[in-house]
Order: sequence, then C-alpha cells, then structure tokens
Amino acid sequence: MLIKNQFDVAEPLDKVWAFFGDVPQVAACLPGAELTEDLGNEAYAGTVGVRMGPVRLQFAGKAKILERDDTAKRMVIDAAGADQKGRGQAAMTITAQLASAGAGTRVDLDQDLQLSGAAAQYGRGMISDVTTVLMGQFASNMQRRIGAIERGEAVGDVGRTSASGFAIGVQAARLALMRVFRRFFLPYEPARS
Repeated sequence: MLIKNQFDVAEPLDKVWAFFGDVPQVAACLPGAELTEDLGNEAYAGTVGVRMGPVRLQFAGKAKILERDDTAKRMVIDAAGADQKGRGQAAMTITAQLASAGAGTRVDLDQDLQLSGAAAQYGRGMISDVTTVLMGQFASNMQRRIGAIERGEAVGDVGRTSASGFAIGVQAARLALMRVFRRFFLPYEPARS
C-alpha cells in the first residue's frame, strides 16, 4: 500500500537536507526506532517498535539508502524487518523529496509498505492514520533536534520518543472520525444536468 505524508520544517532546505544525511540523527526522531549497527555502505540495522491497538510489534531489520540525489534533494530508502516474536514481517520503500517552502522546507514522503502477519490485520485507513500520527511526531522531533544542534546543545534524547500505543491510538481514532465526518456530514451537492 502506498502512503503519502507531507510536513513542513521551519528550517532552510540545505540545513534539513544535511540533517537527512545523518541517518543516526534521523532515526532518533522516529518514534519507536533505534539504530543498533552501522553496517557500512549506507546500510543500517535497527529496531522499530509500535503498538497498534492491543498488539505491540517490535521489528528488527535492516535499512539501506538506495539513492541520494543532493541536487534534487531526493532520497530513496529500502527497509525490511521481521517481528521479533515471529508475528509478521514488514517491507517498505521510502522516497523523501525535499523542497523550499517559504523560509522553511517541505518534506514529501511516499511510503510503499507491505505487511504480513499481525500488522496486516489492520485496515488501510488505520495503518495510514497511524503513519500520519508517527510522521507528525517525527516532524516535531526533527524540528526540536535541529534546533538543539543549532544552539550547540547536547542532543542526547532530544526528539527521541517512543511510539506510545494509547497516544497514537487516540490521535489515529481522531483522524478516522474526521474522515467519517467529512464523508457523511459535508453538504451534498447533486449532479447538475
């Protein structure tokens, strides 16, 4: 399934692109993610944990940067992993495209996601909503981390958050309700002949 997200960062394009080039810094901003090893040649091993409803999934896997275009500010990453308890697998190709947006930067993320096992039981809408919530947290964490680096502060755990099941569930449910509200309660305009 293809999931698209977009967010803005209140920092200049070159600064955000340089940040994206530091994979450990980027991973520290993704809720529930942790890099465990730099495998060299732009490949990394790590874990990602997320709770979806009553199911807590902890994936261990690898990610590799397939393409990095400094001129176009575009990056393609391939990642795959398996749940540590054997309840499923995930594979994803992420394309990040950065562009200037006023004084800041717009980040477009296309995530081509394949799930099997426990995570695959959730519908596209729920997975999309959870991804939207996680990307919102990622953008906020990244903004705080870039700011701390710019101020010369030790970054340590700045911008590092867990993927809390309750908070994500509440926000994802809110997004789902908004989608239903728009679908059923916006004024209906009959077709004109």
